[in-house]
Amino acid sequence: MPQSTLKVELVRHTADPEQLVALGARLCYSGKTLDALMERTQEEEQAAFVEGVIGSGHLSVMEHASFTFAVEGVSRVTLAQLTRHRIASFSVQSQRYVSKAKGFEYIIPPSIRALGEDAVEEYEAQMRTIGDWYSAWQDKLGGKGEKANQDARFVLPNACETRLILTMNARELLHFFALRCCERAQWEIRAMADAMLEMAYVVAPALFEKAGPPCIQGSCPEGKRSCGQWNQVRQHILEVKRGALNA
Repeated sequence: MPQSTLKVELVRHTADPEQLVALGARLCYSGKTLDALMERTQEEEQAAFVEGVIGSGHLSVMEHASFTFAVEGVSRVTLAQLTRHRIASFSVQSQRYVSKAKGFEYIIPPSIRALGEDAVEEYEAQMRTIGDWYSAWQDKLGGKGEKANQDARFVLPNACETRLILTMNARELLHFFALRCCERAQWEIRAMADAMLEMAYVVAPALFEKAGPPCIQGSCPEGKRSCGQWNQVRQHILEVKRGALNA
């Protein structure tokens, strides 16, 4: 049962995130009362001020704004990469408690699809074989309950599709986009990061004006590992942000 359609949705975010970040920054440098600062941030456009704060490297104030995304149609490969971002919260569909009556949903990599129909059929046959192994172990371990699932799942592949909800603050999102929107990032998490950037940019363009891999602002830090496609990457990130504004 292949499930190869990535779906990303921004389900919640801090109300008026740019105003909140501006309020935090102004509080650090002003002797005015909190009420006066709140009134100012509500009455004035904060985009230019926020961009200046971020440009100065004062990023801690971005941690007040958070964004929550719902994601489905990604593999356990991507889940393993996601959980390396430790300043984030994750809720992931359990393989122990959630089990299909027969088989499992899985992701087919584009590189395998590009090889043609025969390659896809071979890959799907392998997934069906693993699904048979999984079902057989469930039966041997006592049926389709959680106790059987918890050990039968050891034979399942990284291709397994999963669903999750993740929350990051705006500062961690900047870090996430710097790593995962890079051309050298794995294709699946890069597609997910692009979708997340587009959605976050709609809500708070000033916070994410410079978001993306380091090469869009300057030189690539990858050295000999660089993809060498700086112009293409810059153009791609620009298109992601333009798409957000036109959405």
